[in-house]
Amino acid sequence: MSFTVAIVGRPNVGKSTLFNRLVGQRLALVDDTPGVTRDRREGVGRLADLSFRVIDTAGFEDVHDESLTSRMRIQTERAVAGADVALLMIDAREGVTPVDKHFGNFLRRQKTPVLLVANKAEGAAARSGLYEAFSLGLGDPIAISAEHGEGLADLYAALQPLIEAPGREPEADEIEDAILEANVLADAASEEEASEGEESAASKKPLQLAVVGRPNVGKSTLVNRFLGEDRLLTGPEAGITRDSISLDWAWRERRVRLVDTAGLRRRPRISEKLEKLSVGDTLRTIRFAEVVVLVLDATQPLEKQDLTIARLVADEGRAMVIAATKWDIVPDRQAALTGITDRLQHSLPQVQGIWVVPVSGEKGTGLDHLMEAVFEAHTVWNRRIPTPQLNRWLAAVQERHPPPLVNGRRLRLRYMTQANTRPPTFALFASKPGELADSYRRYLVNLLRTDFDLPGVPIRVMLRGGGTNPYHDKTAR
Repeated sequence: MSFTVAIVGRPNVGKSTLFNRLVGQRLALVDDTPGVTRDRREGVGRLADLSFRVIDTAGFEDVHDESLTSRMRIQTERAVAGADVALLMIDAREGVTPVDKHFGNFLRRQKTPVLLVANKAEGAAARSGLYEAFSLGLGDPIAISAEHGEGLADLYAALQPLIEAPGREPEADEIEDAILEANVLADAASEEEASEGEESAASKKPLQLAVVGRPNVGKSTLVNRFLGEDRLLTGPEAGITRDSISLDWAWRERRVRLVDTAGLRRRPRISEKLEKLSVGDTLRTIRFAEVVVLVLDATQPLEKQDLTIARLVADEGRAMVIAATKWDIVPDRQAALTGITDRLQHSLPQVQGIWVVPVSGEKGTGLDHLMEAVFEAHTVWNRRIPTPQLNRWLAAVQERHPPPLVNGRRLRLRYMTQANTRPPTFALFASKPGELADSYRRYLVNLLRTDFDLPGVPIRVMLRGGGTNPYHDKTAR
């Protein structure tokens, strides 16, 4: 979109609350703890008939060193430089603080227009702080309550002349992009019920790609390398990323929605409320992704937590690709790759054949191979097998290896059809579905994977009772 609004201010004044209010979803994490937001988060904001890109930023602090706080400040300054208007938010209940004055002085030196927003302005307690806001010299403060939705009409009146200025009318493709971006994380769920005609339309939408893994394995570094810029905060500190940050990108003219996520630690180690919110945000991202890139540290043995995350992705039915990162500093590469594939084969049998791609986020090597594997996994995840072909296969399988006896009688597998894709899901009709051994169902899943070329994706087989095979005559041919 052509018009961008950046929400800036010191920590804990309600920037993320206003961001969530404008985008109409609880995308940004909100907590009473100062400094929750670290990376820039973008979304499509709407106020009545106005539509614009809105950026939530980290709390501004006057720190100039090599610390994480300083790197957060740089990200906020970049957001201001790239915006068409900055909303400087203060807390009307606390009044104007020295940090607010410093930030106001900084914004006055920038070319970006500034609107002063006094949040938490409901009630008489905010009146003195609202009057004090005039001292910043940034014009009349706009009194709002982001939490309760009050004062948004005044914010609309201030933004309208800026957005609708001559030469800023949105073009048709910008309107289309806004519609696509409004609820991109919900696309995957709605598409699961799509017909073939709807699938054709869905193919034009960006592929939802989530990057997950343990803390400090290089997820944000990998995403930055994809984008070709330092868009996300990185550093030696573990757990820098807290929000799931969605970013638009294109690889070989194919649209991708990249989502960087917070690192997932073992459950017993998660105690703080904020980390629980971050983990919940990551799990939600996995649930609505199409393909998940699980980032492993190739310099370390495959850990139990890596396998736990992989099982979680498989249980959600998402396509998955393994990115073995830090490959540039692995001493024995062949041994490392063999160790990863062997461990996955024995510990993750439900997704046999998963792609393992060596990469280096620091050097930028292996990224094209990784994206080729991502789109291949997405193709397999969407693959549909014709029902006649399935039933001919089922008849041949039973002839070669019949189901085990149940109370001395042979179980009959009558009919099979693919009920859904994303992931491939099959309905198997049997005479006594409840008595089919799990081992035989696993045998069928493994054969489906090899005979129909379905590597690296979860395969679901649902047992159903009754039913006749309408393709009985065709399977005999």
